[in-house]
This record gives sequence, structure tokens and C-alpha cells, in this order.
Amino acid sequence: MEYMKTPAGNSQGNILCCECGIPIAPNPANMCVACLRTQVDITEGIPKQVSVHFCKQCERYLQPPGTWIQCALESRELLALCLKKLKGSMNRVRLIDAGFLWTEPHSKRIKLKLTIQKEVMNGAILQQVFVVEFVTQSQMCDDCHRVEAKDFWKAVVQVRQKTVHKKTFFYLEQLILKHKLHQNSLRIKEIHDGIDFYYGTKQHAQKMMDFLQCTVPCRSKASQRLISHDIHSNTFNYKSTFSVEIVPVCKDNIVCLSPRLAQALGNMGQICVCIRVTSTIHLIDPNTLQIAEVDGSTYWRYPFSSLCSPRQLEEFIVMDIEIIRDRKQGAGAGMRSNKHTLAEVWVQKTSEMNTNQQYHCWTYLGHLLNHGDLVLGFDLANANINDEFVNKMNPHHVPDVVLIKKSYDRNRRQKRRNWKLKEMDKDREGMDTDDERQYQDFLEDLEEDEALRKNINIFRDASKIPVESDTDDDGAPRISLMEMLEDLKISEDATGAEGTDMMTE
Repeated sequence: MEYMKTPAGNSQGNILCCECGIPIAPNPANMCVACLRTQVDITEGIPKQVSVHFCKQCERYLQPPGTWIQCALESRELLALCLKKLKGSMNRVRLIDAGFLWTEPHSKRIKLKLTIQKEVMNGAILQQVFVVEFVTQSQMCDDCHRVEAKDFWKAVVQVRQKTVHKKTFFYLEQLILKHKLHQNSLRIKEIHDGIDFYYGTKQHAQKMMDFLQCTVPCRSKASQRLISHDIHSNTFNYKSTFSVEIVPVCKDNIVCLSPRLAQALGNMGQICVCIRVTSTIHLIDPNTLQIAEVDGSTYWRYPFSSLCSPRQLEEFIVMDIEIIRDRKQGAGAGMRSNKHTLAEVWVQKTSEMNTNQQYHCWTYLGHLLNHGDLVLGFDLANANINDEFVNKMNPHHVPDVVLIKKSYDRNRRQKRRNWKLKEMDKDREGMDTDDERQYQDFLEDLEEDEALRKNINIFRDASKIPVESDTDDDGAPRISLMEMLEDLKISEDATGAEGTDMMTE
């Protein structure tokens, strides 16, 4: 029989705790963990309850000394904010782990579970877990103070347009909503011929100025007024004012160009129709279908005004129409429109149906008009026009009637309209009772012009039954469902019912 030899292993013996006498593994303090914690508290000096300031209006937290940041509950940003509150008292310990403990959202309490380590007696490292409670205290931030004061502002952007119709303002409002430039404004005030945007900082007003100059043809002017001056710190307090003047031309306006501008645009006719106003003025010659674009700088060098207002448009009925396929252009003519069709039309006013008075004109609506259709136009033959360029024109070159757009039943279009637009929250003062009619005109322009509505957000109206077709029974254009967006409502869930409370783990 042979004996097996096993290698001798190094076995570490236990020692007795110097306080309670239980066997423990050897450590530099010669004490068990329970006795060591009774002798040393590594959380000493770290506050167990801390206050954080929260603004109810904008839902932001204060990060000392004066920065307000947006943080969601149990987010990484809120965790970093809370730990910065404890940074001064935790410079002698080592942070191992930190996390949130669930609390009721309305309890105004935020609890953090922290794990820290610290070297104690004779080099022993002690680890401890504890909870710090943060109490949320309400405090209004400086920006919300300015909003509540309503009259406290540092910069104002005054947008003006000297026109009767507000189509350009309605279009501009939708662009501002799409790019969310209204969120930084303290107050939006709508007056008779424009809108005022009030801001708390000059930088926000300058951002709006840059947006307007890229969106609509306009010219601007800036000024500032000294409010106060500190001679000790050499600081100045100014109020800045930015004035923006949009060109006084809207969609469907008839204009008369100067001879020099008409020649520069490709020898087009002086009597033109504005078919769209975006970053430039889009013009079309109803006699030749020639189109041109006039930017803001060109307009202010060669200004022109509208010959009529939308209220002066009259209703005509098409008595006869002939499509003109090939018409020779003059020398140096510019680009022609491919979306319109040139036609020769004989029309009669619906108010003069008991007479034989008919008018002959050229129009760019040949692709829309048929015998018996109703069309809106401007009677130049019987109008009293006070315009320097029209008065200098050859009377044979001035058309008797300029047709603007086809007329549809407005009540039927409103009933079948299954979409809507959002509006800015603004103060209205001295508003005209004609605003609703002008707004309906703008909605009809969006239905008729696809290039105009592609720059704005159109939302589906859930209160109306959606229609898949692009046209009505009477041929009125419509906006398809593919071009509409779903209006997000926080109070409703995906099924359309009322949403439930937020679930937390």
C-alpha cells in the first residue's frame, strides 16, 4: 500500500474581532464590518436631504449659479444635476454607483441610491449604500418672469405689409409654426397691418430677422434705444427694434411693371398677375404665359403696386373659349409656364346678363375653364386706376379684363374640407371683421396651388370623414390624404381614446 502525497497549500487562518470577538478574515483594522460601521460613518458630511429648484412654467431645473436646463424624470441629465449638488461634500469619498429610486411623480421628491467607498482605519476600505432625498421647490425662472410681466422685453421684430389682404401673413405664420420660431417669443401681438414679435434676448430677434429675409421678399431696418447705463461696470442696457417691411404684393394681385423692369425680365408685358409669393414674387403674363421671378432687392429698385384689391374682383361667365397652342414670342422673351394653358376667352359679367356686353381677353387659365364656368377677374376697362405706369401705357396694350382664378362654391368646399392648419397664440387688437373671409381665401389658395402648400404642415381633421379623391364633384381641387399629417395630442392615445397615466417601473 502506497501513501499519496498531496501538495501542502497555504491556508489563511481567521482572527477574532477586537470589538465583538467573532472570527473574521484578517484585515488592516482587525474589526468586523458591523463593528467597523459602528465606529466609522463614511457618509458623514454628505447631506441626506437636498433641495432642487424647478420652474413649473417651462419645466426646467436650476443648475447653479444661473442656468436652467430641461430634464426628464429619471434621466441622465437629472442624475448629473443631482450629483453636482453633492459634489462639494463627496470630495473625500469615491462614488461607485448611483441610481434613482421610484417615487410618485406628484410627490415633489427625487431619491438617489448612492454607493460610495472610503479608506478608514489602517488602510481598510469600507463600502456603504445610502439614500439621498432631493426636495423639488418651485421657483420661476427669469425667462418665465419676463413672460408673465408681458411688457418686459429686450428686442422686438415688427413685421409690416401695406396691403388690404393678409395672404402673405397667413403663409408666413405657417412657416413660423413649421420651423418653431415662435417658441422663443415672449409675446406675439397682431395689429391692423402686421405682427409684432417680442423677445427676451437680441439673439432670438436676430434669428427671426434672418428667417424672414430668407422666406419673404422684404427689407429691414434696425435701431436700439438706451435704457440704462452702469458707469462702474461699463455695462449698457438697450432695447432693440427690428423693422421688416414685406413687399405690398399678394397672390392674385394684378400689377403693372415699369418699362425698364419688364424689359429686364425678358420683354414681358407690363400687366402681369402675381401667382405666388414665397421668397420671391412669381409673375405671369396673361397674354403670353411668360413667367418671371422678382426678388426683394429688385422690387425695391423698381417698385410697383397692385392695381386692385380682392374686394374689387368681379364674377364673369365664360361665353366662348379657344385654346391657343402656338403663339410666337417676341425677341428676347423669357421662360414660359408649362403648368398653364393660353386661351382666348369671351366673358360676360354675371351682373350684366340682361345685356349683350361681352369682353374679350387672353388668359392663362385655359386648362381650367370651359363654356359656362364662373371665373373671377378685374374689369380694367371700366375701372378708375391711378397708376403712373398704366397711365403712360398705350391704351391698346391694356386688356379690358384680366381673369384671376376659377370660381367654385365656397360653402360646398368648406363642408368637404377634411384638413386644418395650426395657429399661433397671439394677441389680437383692432382686428377687421373681414379676416375670416381672407383666411378662407388663403385655404382655397392652398388647395389650388401644390407648390405653395408643400412648404407648410397640413393636418388631418379627425372630426370630418376623410375623402380619398383629389377633386370634388364640381371639379374644385382638394388636398389628398397623402399630404396631410396626423395631429398629435398628448391627451389621446393611438386609438383616439383618452390616454392613461404614464407607467413607471
